[in-house]
Amino acid sequence: MKKLVLGITGLFITASIYANEFKSIPNWYYKIKNISVQKEKFFEILRPLVKKENQKIVKEREFVENFFNDYFKMPILDKERLKKLVSLAKKYRIKNIYDKKEYMKKIDTIPESLVLAQAALESGWGKSRFAREANNLFGEWTFGKRGLIPQNREEGKKHKIKIFNSISDSIASYMLNLNRHAAYKEFRTARYQAKINNVPFTGLKAAMTMQRYSEIGKKYNFLVSSIIKRNRLHLHDL
Repeated sequence: MKKLVLGITGLFITASIYANEFKSIPNWYYKIKNISVQKEKFFEILRPLVKKENQKIVKEREFVENFFNDYFKMPILDKERLKKLVSLAKKYRIKNIYDKKEYMKKIDTIPESLVLAQAALESGWGKSRFAREANNLFGEWTFGKRGLIPQNREEGKKHKIKIFNSISDSIASYMLNLNRHAAYKEFRTARYQAKINNVPFTGLKAAMTMQRYSEIGKKYNFLVSSIIKRNRLHLHDL
């Protein structure tokens, strides 16, 4: 990677050029004084990473579709393809490995605007302690040994903030969470119905299903949608 200049020119280098090499939010991002510009750069840093993770999901979905197309033509399939299907079933918590509909509901892309808006909201535009110290952009918890203890954690609570090796890992984990956790079944159902009806499933529509992501319930939906609208993120979903 080319060395970044920390002068005014360096701060405004197009972030997408370097995005695939970012493990964390870069230091130059925090040196930007103009709030509007900083928000723009936040999205520039994350957008290529979001696209990359969505592309991985597309490939998984294509594999499942091809598997079942071949299965109905020729039920006897090679062991490697079956092994991969079983692996995807485990990853997405699908109980019946031959339930194609369940794969189609769970293995699908996440609207880019939703990802960017929730990353901004949950990480304080990348400035939170969790984002800086743990590459955690979405406030994901863990009960394992490795994690940051929240400063205001209630007595008796044992959860920690999950530590990620990179912000890409944080994005991938968040996407998988939406695609398989029981709390986001409404999100997946709405997405699936939109696909069946051949209508766009935008971040604004997705935001209205996010009430279980936060303790504030449906108020959270409107917080997410307001970030999408104010920053015109929904234009990237079209």
